[in-house]
Amino acid sequence: MPKFFYNRVNRRALKEQLEHSAEQRTTISFYQYVDLKNPAFFRDHLYGLLGETGVLGRIYVAREGVNAQISVPTANLSAFKAAMNSISFFQGIRLNIAIEDGGKSFFALIIKVRRKIVADGIEDPAFDPSDYGRHLSAEAFNALTDDPDTILVDMRNHYESEVGHFKGAITPDVDTFREELPYVADLLATQKDKNIVMYCTGGIRCEKASAYLKYRGFPNVFQLEGGIIEYARQVKARGLPNKFLGKNFVFDERLGERIGDTVIAHCHQCGAPCDDHTNCANEYCHILFIQCPGCRAQYGACCSEQCRDFMRLPAETRKDRAKTLQFNGSRFSKGHYKAFRKSERQPLVTG
Repeated sequence: MPKFFYNRVNRRALKEQLEHSAEQRTTISFYQYVDLKNPAFFRDHLYGLLGETGVLGRIYVAREGVNAQISVPTANLSAFKAAMNSISFFQGIRLNIAIEDGGKSFFALIIKVRRKIVADGIEDPAFDPSDYGRHLSAEAFNALTDDPDTILVDMRNHYESEVGHFKGAITPDVDTFREELPYVADLLATQKDKNIVMYCTGGIRCEKASAYLKYRGFPNVFQLEGGIIEYARQVKARGLPNKFLGKNFVFDERLGERIGDTVIAHCHQCGAPCDDHTNCANEYCHILFIQCPGCRAQYGACCSEQCRDFMRLPAETRKDRAKTLQFNGSRFSKGHYKAFRKSERQPLVTG
């Protein structure tokens, strides 16, 4: 395999290199549902194409399409767009530009072949992901969700909606998209004739979710075009009312970008108002949780006294003791989230 088809440099070295770089970068996400006959071949082609323009990030390729979160050298944006346009089904694709962007969101280019770009648990060959709900601009979204008979559903996971969501949205208490699809369909089974509006981070999950609800017999299904990221851009550009509360969780080093002015979440350790996610500094735990600055100082960016005290040990001692100790160890586990929280979970319908 040609060397430019994969990264050969240690991730820690890449991270240090980028953190000391003055190069301006732009964080972008995009997706495309398309029938790829040979995902592995396309993966290698895409790696070579994007690698030449200095792209870093994480991209999943499957028979059903492409899902990407990347950063591009700002000076190379034109070259990147030209490379994208050289692929027929990428021509005219919507590129979601990050709202808050320091350019240090990714440190390597990783492209993986997956069974699906969004794991959904759907095995019925009759399901058609291209038969999705009607797209809504930010203005149309605001208007439709002003109707009290409209049902608004957050198609993200609990740790995402905890720090930010649209006012009045149903925020299912789920760990995975696979779990959420049948949950939402069953929850709304008696309200099939109502207008159902779905949203997610950048559009990829609610596009499949809206198709799933249509597959389950819901006739009036809508989705927020471009998700929260595009909504925030349109609201700012057009001077529209912003109905999003809090922060938009993102799956890169930033872990979130500010969309609404309010802080709706709380520190999992002391209960203070806070919506900053962090990964436990103990590399053998690394659980994702919400931590305020005070607790970050008290616990050394760790999730517990156990992890903090463990990290104070010499590296070799940690390595040896890690063989017998058990830590939280699950980045996005709902159970571990509950163990941290000092108050009751958010209700299903939030204000």
